[in-house]
Amino acid sequence: MAMKSKKKPPKKKKSAPTKARAAKSAKGVKAGKPAHAAGTEPKRVAEILAKLDEAYPNATCELKHENAFQLLVSTILSAQCTDVRVNQVAETLYKKYPDAKAFAYATPSELQQDIRPTGFFRNKTKSVMGASKAILEKFGGQVPRTMEEILTLPGVARKTGNVVLGTAYGIASGVVVDTHVLRLSNRLDLSRSEDPKKVEQDLMKIIPQDKWIQFSHQLIWHGRRVCHARKPKCLECNMESLCYAKDKTL
Repeated sequence: MAMKSKKKPPKKKKSAPTKARAAKSAKGVKAGKPAHAAGTEPKRVAEILAKLDEAYPNATCELKHENAFQLLVSTILSAQCTDVRVNQVAETLYKKYPDAKAFAYATPSELQQDIRPTGFFRNKTKSVMGASKAILEKFGGQVPRTMEEILTLPGVARKTGNVVLGTAYGIASGVVVDTHVLRLSNRLDLSRSEDPKKVEQDLMKIIPQDKWIQFSHQLIWHGRRVCHARKPKCLECNMESLCYAKDKTL
């Protein structure tokens, strides 16, 4: 009788590569060297900074002020309000309240009416008076010069702290992320987050520290003058060739 041939066991199929392995293979990134997203490649970031320098060499804070304290108050008042409106209010406000002591011991109802045009005047009154009292009681009447200390003032978050430290004292403690910086950082693909804190951290990683202060001013100026929220003036933008935002108007 003929011997029955033994059937060979079926070959095991090779498992498909995992998503993680596939992604790693596709990137071809060397171990220990993090990959840059397309929008944050150092060369592209440098080109954006150069274009901003070209367009806005003298950009600065547009809140009118004579000292760090006035800038602090104006920045608090600028929440959900335009700088133009704050500057209009400030023309008479700082004549009536010339220093921290005057604000700290103001009549709340009266101060509310004085700053009413800036909106949210009740909360802003509490913040301004609270910050003024803290400056008098804890910091000898002077606006503190560190982020850690300035954040202890009522009504002051990182945006306000960065504005005051950067503009009044020239201290690069971070990047100011207001509505314009948030919008443009996303349009220029410098950050893909909608959280101002996360956007600031993203920008601090790719922008040289000696450019943090000026970069904030320049991006705010660009947002107000060219890169508007609804109808950006892309034909007037010197960064148009570097921008691939979905809502470009070209």
